[in-house]
Amino acid sequence: MHLLIKGRLTGKGDKGKQMKQMKQLLLCVSVLTIAACSGKSEREIYVMDQPDRPAVDITENPTKNAYFGDLHVHTKNSFDAYITGTRTTADDAYRFAKGESIDNGAGVQIKISGPPLDFYGVTDHGEYMGVIAALDPRTSKDPLSKTETAKSIFGLWGGSTDDRMNAFMAIGTTIVTGEEIEDIYDRDFIDSAWAFNVNAAEKHYEPGKFTTFAAYEFTQMNVIGEITDNFGATNLHRNVVFKDKAPTRLFSTLDSTNPEDLWEWMNGQRADGIDVMAIPHNSNGSNGQMFATTMTDGSPLTKEYATNRMKNEPIVEMTQVKGTSETHPLLSPEDEFADHELYEILIGMPVESKKSPGSFVRQSLAIGMRMEEETGGNPYAFGFIGASDTHVSAPSLSEEEHFGKFSHDTGKDQRGSVPPNDAKDWNEDNESETALAFIASGQYGASGLAGVWAEANTREHIYDAMARKETFATSGPRLKARFFAGDYAENLLGASNMLEQAYDNGVPMGGQLTGGENSPNFVAWAMQDPAGYPLQRLQIIKVWSDGSQNMEAIYDIACAGGAAPDSATNRCPDNGAKVDLSNCGTNNETGVSELKAMWKDPGYQQGQKAAYYIRGIENPKCRWSTWDAVRNGTPPNPNMKATVQDRVWSSPIWVTPQ
Repeated sequence: MHLLIKGRLTGKGDKGKQMKQMKQLLLCVSVLTIAACSGKSEREIYVMDQPDRPAVDITENPTKNAYFGDLHVHTKNSFDAYITGTRTTADDAYRFAKGESIDNGAGVQIKISGPPLDFYGVTDHGEYMGVIAALDPRTSKDPLSKTETAKSIFGLWGGSTDDRMNAFMAIGTTIVTGEEIEDIYDRDFIDSAWAFNVNAAEKHYEPGKFTTFAAYEFTQMNVIGEITDNFGATNLHRNVVFKDKAPTRLFSTLDSTNPEDLWEWMNGQRADGIDVMAIPHNSNGSNGQMFATTMTDGSPLTKEYATNRMKNEPIVEMTQVKGTSETHPLLSPEDEFADHELYEILIGMPVESKKSPGSFVRQSLAIGMRMEEETGGNPYAFGFIGASDTHVSAPSLSEEEHFGKFSHDTGKDQRGSVPPNDAKDWNEDNESETALAFIASGQYGASGLAGVWAEANTREHIYDAMARKETFATSGPRLKARFFAGDYAENLLGASNMLEQAYDNGVPMGGQLTGGENSPNFVAWAMQDPAGYPLQRLQIIKVWSDGSQNMEAIYDIACAGGAAPDSATNRCPDNGAKVDLSNCGTNNETGVSELKAMWKDPGYQQGQKAAYYIRGIENPKCRWSTWDAVRNGTPPNPNMKATVQDRVWSSPIWVTPQ
């Protein structure tokens, strides 16, 4: 429900006047004739409306369907999105996900690449939600636009990049410290902005066709050095997603910067009948803190901490526009595919982030198993999803038509993909001129998406799939992955009821299997995006701990063209896939539409606990920056990767000792 409050009741004046105002307000509400109400306009107030929905006849598929979505989306209600030009709302974001065009904030119409998404969640920053838009006196008449903070941000603002950055830093600093700016920290207004987003999710939810989730971002950051040093901050953000009902007031870092306090708040929500989960993201920029070996206060990690964390954070976002958090070449030197869309700096600062095991998902799987041996609890037995972290209400998922994270990322000259000043080639001078763009926009990727295997497209089914970790992540395309482990017959892959047998006689991704004397059979299956590029190889990655070190092994188990992996290297032979950088042409006949295999672990050891997940990799293609260069008639930026191999990752399966 949208209420425009006019002639606000102040509690002052005679009783008759107040009664007259109250009657006027009730009339406005009852007939919803917002513009007809008289009096001075002060503020738009949104009241949360979450009606009980009538039962809908939904057909369930017991072997489950793949659904694609994005649970990391920012609109103008996020402080950083508004400052950088975004003017679209949660309502616009859901329209985009369903296939409509919207404005990116720079006057450019954008539309989703591929078919509409299956599910979507707007995750505006909980801190100061909606407030920055209300501060802008050019478009707002809200009382917040009259505050001293509004004057300092917008009073002399000509819209320059420096002014926007300074405004961002001023607000961002308070989010780091948890010390709110008093004159703009209006909880009633924030509640109203939150209600608007929740109502938009309710409006666009179509059970069986399009699922929406009420959600927001808990924007925790730890500063490096003193707050005045401006050395950047580590990223410890979480997206908080509600299954169906949402509370009227959210919990942000301005309530507490400690994620353990967030989890306790979430536990309280569940006790009140509101199911909720948190999804950590950009661990690659956390300096090892996202998956640390201690609790938040530095004390030894306990079983209770591990249990509480996994109850609240069953899945993690392992790829998005700000890079992939699977692993890093320095941590996985034997993995030739570990350099996919790396984001090497801290959020918002040209400061290199540490390549710590606690920053990346693969090594943290091993850390979690080691913690379990020591404490009896594993805080990092998580599943995987991808997301975009778009700040224009819309994910940019196509290399060929990449429109970036922010509205200003649309311009090629602003993201460093073409030589500046209309130059036709690259040299030391113009490479240095694009250094700032490379630090931010140039490292952004066209990524990513969440995939789930669920019985139907409803909140209940998709949320439950995430809770049980039957999820997969893609770096942008609609690639699919299925993964099972169990006691399977050798002819399973050709059986007409393969999926029924796979579920009946084993566990799917996200599951746990008790190991026996011999390796279980693993069934891995990757499928191409029908509108995308073909697959080159299918891999299984094994992760374990020897008690003191994180261990990993990578096996190619299926190769394009039916070739067999080399027995010595466990790698597929080169399938000859090439990219012509002059026009981005590819020889796609060297890839395949699907790869499927049954596999046993040649290094299996009875009694060893290990996690396994699959990674399906496409043939190479031009990265978005190379597409920019081709259209510009110039060479690709030598400081950016010219090609990319998009991929899909399944959630792990854990094999545990008896």
